Amino acid sequence: MQSRLIKTDGLNQQVLVAGEGPLVLLIHGFPELGVSWRAQVQALSAAGYRVAAPDMRGYGGTDKPRGVEAYSILNLVGDMVDLVRALGAETCVVVGHDWGAPVAWHCALLRPDVFRAVAGLSVPFQPRRIKGPPTAAMAAISKRAGLGDLYIVRLQAADAHLALEIDTATTLRKLFYAYDGATPADRRSTGFMPEGVDLLDTIADDATLPPWMSADHFDEYVQAFSAGGFDGPLNWYRALDLNWSLTAFMQDQKIAPPALFVVGEDDPVRHYAGGAEVGLKDWAPNLMRSVVVPDAGHWIQQERPDAVNALLLDFLRGLQAANA
Repeated sequence: MQSRLIKTDGLNQQVLVAGEGPLVLLIHGFPELGVSWRAQVQALSAAGYRVAAPDMRGYGGTDKPRGVEAYSILNLVGDMVDLVRALGAETCVVVGHDWGAPVAWHCALLRPDVFRAVAGLSVPFQPRRIKGPPTAAMAAISKRAGLGDLYIVRLQAADAHLALEIDTATTLRKLFYAYDGATPADRRSTGFMPEGVDLLDTIADDATLPPWMSADHFDEYVQAFSAGGFDGPLNWYRALDLNWSLTAFMQDQKIAPPALFVVGEDDPVRHYAGGAEVGLKDWAPNLMRSVVVPDAGHWIQQERPDAVNALLLDFLRGLQAANA
């Protein structure tokens, strides 16, 4: 397993790579890094695959362009197309977790010639809706339900990253705790905040690191986000309405490649994204499996590495058998 700095079109990407064989690309989410996939890099490379897990645009050792417009879904998919080419491959299987899942779904949606299969962890594909940009709809729905603000709406603010940067270690500790399956259900985040209450204030001050998170691994995150900040990562959220405006050309398009979806039973994201699980096969007709992992939360590839590795390897072997 090596960490390499790979120059692609206009972007330097820090990438964790290992193994030889068909390429598998692993896309992390927020607030994570390529090293979030370490267990999968080890298992998949040992099974005969070449595996690459980049720090995504705005994160870790990868470049961090300024401005929301640099973080559109088209840029993020383009980064992955460029990375596949830079790694000397023509096709790959793409796997995404959290924010990486929408990127992976859109990789398969927009470039099925490159991304021959897709696996989404924790976040199902959510198709573009014709009723208008998403953030206004999110705000209206949560207000009508009396839930306060969905955190995604709050993160649209141009200065939202500043509160997260006051104490990086506390921010990361609270976020990992609030979405972990081992955290008591009444202490996990629902994703909603009362008016006037910040996201971090909804999470207990005595939040501890999840049982799977070693001090050394946590320090990798603290160092990366202390150096790079949260502005770039939050631009992924701030680009949601921009994404809606850029993707009218793919309205009602379906995901053609074979697909896998995996979610933790106790993942708090299911409070506000879980509805899309029900109709996933309508949008991904070649969905091979949709799996709910018992007693798991949001950080599923780190909480339940053996289960996720087994599911991914079964999915990959199924693809090989189908192509034999």
